[in-house]
Amino acid sequence: MRQLFIFLLIFLGLQLNAQKVFSVQYSSQADVKVFVTQYESQADLKVYKVEYESQAGNNEGKWFFTQYESQAKKKIFFVEYESQADLKIFFVKYESQAGWARNDKKQLMY
Repeated sequence: MRQLFIFLLIFLGLQLNAQKVFSVQYSSQADVKVFVTQYESQADLKVYKVEYESQAGNNEGKWFFTQYESQAKKKIFFVEYESQADLKIFFVKYESQAGWARNDKKQLMY
């Protein structure tokens, strides 16, 4: 029973951490167009880049950038101007800082 409990904690912990994304070359290939803001307060989503694919899972601002498009849950394109973006993000230094600042844009990453 104890082993099952530990297994479930580990499994659920890995499933609730990040989202797999792929950065496409052209705007027309993207599911979501993203603009990186200069300041945290301007962002809809604060993003933390995770190191390992095994940390991927939910929509909480923890992103894993995949090597191949087929591995990603969402394809994103980084736009040059804020007005072109569907979603404004800010890259944070610490995992605990990641998350949504504006919930009205959350559906874009599901």
